Amino acid sequence: MSPMRIQWVAFTTILTKEIRRFTRIWQQTLLPPAITMTLYFVIFGQLIGSRIGPMGGVDYMAFIVPGLIMMSVITSAYANVSSSFFSNKFQRSIEELMVAPVHPGTILLGYVCGGIARGVGVGIIVTLLSLYFTHLQIHNLLVVFLVILLSAMLFALGGFINAIFATKFDDISIVPTFVITPLTYLGGVFYSISLLPDFWQGVSLFNPILYMVNTFRYGILGVSDVNIWFSLGMLVFFIVVLATYSLWLLRRGVGMRQ
Repeated sequence: MSPMRIQWVAFTTILTKEIRRFTRIWQQTLLPPAITMTLYFVIFGQLIGSRIGPMGGVDYMAFIVPGLIMMSVITSAYANVSSSFFSNKFQRSIEELMVAPVHPGTILLGYVCGGIARGVGVGIIVTLLSLYFTHLQIHNLLVVFLVILLSAMLFALGGFINAIFATKFDDISIVPTFVITPLTYLGGVFYSISLLPDFWQGVSLFNPILYMVNTFRYGILGVSDVNIWFSLGMLVFFIVVLATYSLWLLRRGVGMRQ
């Protein structure tokens, strides 16, 4: 078997395993985000939104839908890779991949694509649910596709790095709880940063999730608080940085060869 064939078989095997994993336990991976986002639609969109009125020139329900979809995508992509890779590390089955003739890039790509698959899958489910509450008309399909793919990839890489350094199962919940969740709620999901005082608008610009949410909102509604091309460029930059760092950690066997 040629080296390229070996890498392809390894990649498809990892990806298939990852997809089968989160679809087999769909009650834990696909159902909870759907229920949570439905509650957001009801509470924030219908009950509170009816009193707030239009936001950013559009209906409040339509305004928050892109942010909620993006929130479900990034949290699902992150959780899938961090939990799956750490489980394999904890069970020491990752050592079989480390000694096999499989390139570290192939291992990384397999897990990241698995995270992207779950993130996109959850995003589609939440999008379909949102159609019950509001009407969505895509403004720019290319932007929608790019920001979903790049955001899921970025957070899948983040979950991979988290899993490498985690030493117990509790460690993989620290970053989502104390970093991702606060940044998400402060990332313009439920409001436009134009409502904030100048100082807090400046502070919000340091929140990376703000750019993802607003770029996706532009793709759906055509409105945004930030420059979308700058946002996409920064996403690509951070993906390259995290991917390079992840490959370096894999080659050194950090967290796996102690």
